Amino acid sequence: MTESSRRPLAVFDLDNTLADTAHRQRFLERRPRDWDAFFAAAPHDAPLAEGIALVHESARECEVVYLTGRPERCRRDTLDWLAAQGLPEGKVHMRGDADRRPARYTKLEILRRLARTREIRVLVDDDELVCEDARRAGFTVVRARWAAPSGELRAAQEREGRT
Repeated sequence: MTESSRRPLAVFDLDNTLADTAHRQRFLERRPRDWDAFFAAAPHDAPLAEGIALVHESARECEVVYLTGRPERCRRDTLDWLAAQGLPEGKVHMRGDADRRPARYTKLEILRRLARTREIRVLVDDDELVCEDARRAGFTVVRARWAAPSGELRAAQEREGRT
């Protein structure tokens, strides 16, 4: 067993936890929503200082893992953004391109799978329903409340299974 595999996991969401999506919310306010433009703008997200600091703090004792509702097709942009922010390397779990289930289901499924072989020290996420379900399932949760909430993003996460 390697040293890193013995360390507990700290699991971090991206959008509105580490990355400020405010500049791309306009693409979700249109009908129909412009998902391609929404995700294409993600490389320009500003980092959220509170979330970035928490990742670095957690990395002292934990292996960092990223858990996002972004679709798999956004992987390269996501990895580049994480590296540009100087964040610790870590496995990135993304939604399948055709997966439209609500974030609370996809994320809880991945958390449970990770927990079969590793201790999960904390989940940090901005989505209230993800946090509630994870807490009910026995996970320690920190709800990221440092970004401006978006009703359009919440609807997209829960009803459209898009992020």
